[in-house]
Amino acid sequence: MAPTLSIVIPIYNEVTSLKELLQQVADVEIGMKKELILVDDFSTDGTRDILREIEDTQENPDGIHGYLATNAHSENGDEISVKVFYHDVNKGKGATLRTGFQHITGEITLIQDADLEYDPQDYPKLLAPILNGEADVVYGSRFMEGKQKGLLRSYLANQFLTTLANVVNGTKLTDMETCYKVIRTSILKEISLYSDRFGFEPEITAKLAKRKCKIIEVPISYRGRDYHEGKTVSWKDGVAAIFHIFRFRFFS
Repeated sequence: MAPTLSIVIPIYNEVTSLKELLQQVADVEIGMKKELILVDDFSTDGTRDILREIEDTQENPDGIHGYLATNAHSENGDEISVKVFYHDVNKGKGATLRTGFQHITGEITLIQDADLEYDPQDYPKLLAPILNGEADVVYGSRFMEGKQKGLLRSYLANQFLTTLANVVNGTKLTDMETCYKVIRTSILKEISLYSDRFGFEPEITAKLAKRKCKIIEVPISYRGRDYHEGKTVSWKDGVAAIFHIFRFRFFS
């Protein structure tokens, strides 16, 4: 029996992108059951109305495929189930992911942002090293094949943080801050996580390194949003990340 892929999607004010993202996730064929875990971090822009519509589809025999049936190509044979959860206050990405992780049942877990920066068509290459037994964890790197499209300052900050994390953790990554992290669920379940915001990235990386997990990177496509489009990472998150790199390597 093929394993199930649990796709955890933290969501905050993504009313303009959520339906398209779910369409893309449905479209990509991976030959596995997809368990979508959608966690809303107290959106206020109408995103929750979409999520409630999605919840209603669970009463429909066609499920999420029926909800996305405006595009005939949404049917590809992969079975999809959906779970939706809501925060009653805004808690941050790390806290939102922790909520999602409590409900995963698949053998493999993949983190997917809802903002259309990352392309679900990369799922097959992200999954291959784990399915082939070559890796415990796969990071989708935006930098293995050159500089990402997006803000220059974001690129430079990510390179600095990744280099620092490599020195501290003894890793050889090119993109620690990537959204696309795919992890064997059995490993993820054994790791205690505490970061509420974007400290999740250095925290999970440090704790995977401590466990001597085999991490492989694969190149992915990427379309970076700018701050006018709703990007929420600030320079304060970058400064905090430096602290988190040392904190989670040596003190947690």
